Amino acid sequence: MNESAESWYEAHARDRVADMRTPADSRAFTLSYNVLQLSQMLVNDLESRVHRPRGLTLPGFRLMFKLWLLGPTQSARLAEMSVLTRSAVSNLVNTLEREGLVERSRTVADRRLVYVDLTEKGRAMVTEAFELQTRRERSWFTALDETEQARFVAMMRKLIESRPQD
Repeated sequence: MNESAESWYEAHARDRVADMRTPADSRAFTLSYNVLQLSQMLVNDLESRVHRPRGLTLPGFRLMFKLWLLGPTQSARLAEMSVLTRSAVSNLVNTLEREGLVERSRTVADRRLVYVDLTEKGRAMVTEAFELQTRRERSWFTALDETEQARFVAMMRKLIESRPQD
């Protein structure tokens, strides 16, 4: 969608929800709409231009990147850090393991504990994908100057830290 069509759609949606029996907060709706729209556009772009051509998904890459940063990590910790369920992480690990990108291991001290780590192939894949992703991210955010970028990050962090807990 081009910018004018997108702006029209946003305004139309805002007007329609204002007519509901319980009208939406138009500022909150506009903020949420734009955050979700930007997020989905960014995810779709990174998936199609960076990760899918390499046989990855963005969640798979994100999990592998965490392993690249942390080294061997328990699945439960990966789930917590990724804001994913343990089941989702387990499915991701299964897929990445089948592709030879990660491997599971147990410690000698406690055989119940399973750790996930990158294989050499996985390390190479993360490095390649990260270089391409960071270039693509840079192109997404060139519309903002350095001050705007810093302010944008600060505002997003503030929202993340004050998210509703109920």
